[in-house]
Amino acid sequence: MADPRPASPTPDRITLRGVRAHAHHGVYAFERERGQMFRVDAVLELDTRAAAAGDDLDKTVNYAELAQKLYAVLTGEPVNLLETLAQRLAMVCLADALVDAVEITVHKPQAELGVPFDDVTVTIRRERP
Repeated sequence: MADPRPASPTPDRITLRGVRAHAHHGVYAFERERGQMFRVDAVLELDTRAAAAGDDLDKTVNYAELAQKLYAVLTGEPVNLLETLAQRLAMVCLADALVDAVEITVHKPQAELGVPFDDVTVTIRRERP
């Protein structure tokens, strides 16, 4: 049955910024051995009207639980590329049936580039098929 509610021109969003963990991702052996700090930002797109109408946590994303899941991916199996890490994080978010789309940004501020810099990021956006 089709949803009778009109689509919102701008989706509702829940944003979780700065989930961080010391992890061992990277192409180089020294990155895998000593590790470094990574941060992730997640912007979830979903319809929050039912949650708001009933003041019901079960009808929205529990961002405390999501933070734990993102942290587990950050500290989990190392990968070579930030792109791979971002994809894994996006899939965690999209595993929640309420999430229509997600934008993930992975930060690697301690990357060794040989020049002064503030941050390296990879940002991806994924939608529910």
